[in-house]
Amino acid sequence: MNQTLKSAISNRKNDFIILVVLLLLPMLFNAFSFEYAFTIASFIFIYIVAVSGLDIVFGYSGQISLGHAAFFAIGAYGSAILHKHVHIPVVLTMIIAAFIAAIIGAALAYPASKLVFHFLSLATIAFGEIVYQLVAQSPGEITGNFTGFFTESVNIFGFKLNTYSKFYYFGLLCVVVFLTIKNNLIKSKVGRAFIAIRENSHAADGMGINVRNYKILAFSISAFFTAFAGGMYAHCVRFISPDTFMYKQSVMFLTMLLFGGTASRFGPIFGAVSVLILNEALRATEKYQLLIYGVLLLIVIVGLPGGLYGAFQDIVAKFKKKGAK
Repeated sequence: MNQTLKSAISNRKNDFIILVVLLLLPMLFNAFSFEYAFTIASFIFIYIVAVSGLDIVFGYSGQISLGHAAFFAIGAYGSAILHKHVHIPVVLTMIIAAFIAAIIGAALAYPASKLVFHFLSLATIAFGEIVYQLVAQSPGEITGNFTGFFTESVNIFGFKLNTYSKFYYFGLLCVVVFLTIKNNLIKSKVGRAFIAIRENSHAADGMGINVRNYKILAFSISAFFTAFAGGMYAHCVRFISPDTFMYKQSVMFLTMLLFGGTASRFGPIFGAVSVLILNEALRATEKYQLLIYGVLLLIVIVGLPGGLYGAFQDIVAKFKKKGAK
């Protein structure tokens, strides 16, 4: 049995163990009447999906985005408005809103695909601000403007997921589905093209890869992931307002990704869990949130270039070397 096959079997075993633990975790929460844990877990699942989307465009294709809160908002408001005014079932509105965000992401990426570094980041910041102003200044009967409005919970065959403990399993299912899609995408021809563009776009172009089209595709897929997470958020919390989709939300996504580790299977999971728990611990210092994110980013850039997951892999590798000796 070659080393690659052994590694694949080991990864599947690890994934299975993690999934079993996550399925059994609610029993532990219930045993200790730890209802608040379901709330934290539900938000973690939402952020894992959103940050995985950002990882596709930033970690794998090398395009920086500081406006992903816009796609989060499109998913949340799109799903809530469709359900409220068109009366489409919630799960379908989440998917439709995510597709709308993917189309908008492609439209944004088409002119922006030639931009690099700070020019691209400024373009995405501007896009995020435009979407924020649209949802904040639109007529109240459509978006609720600054007041916001209440949304419905996810309803599956008449079973309402109107508590965090019920939403937990739906969130877990979404994470499994989206991480599986992402993993298969990265292993495909498309994923290899993304990585080639990230490493050297000129070399990728010389190899026959249509750099512009793949950049647009990366943005589109990334927008779909993040918008679906926005829909999850809207119908989990059951209330949305523009304050949730400000620029600091984009910074939070990027912080989670860098803190966890870019271009990795478990980086978004490590990032979402660690930053969200840290947020809860520092809730009293909410007005210093951006400052804390800035400090975290500096720590990661200087001390942990591979993020927490990269550091974890280094520690495991060292133990394996010692064991082999």
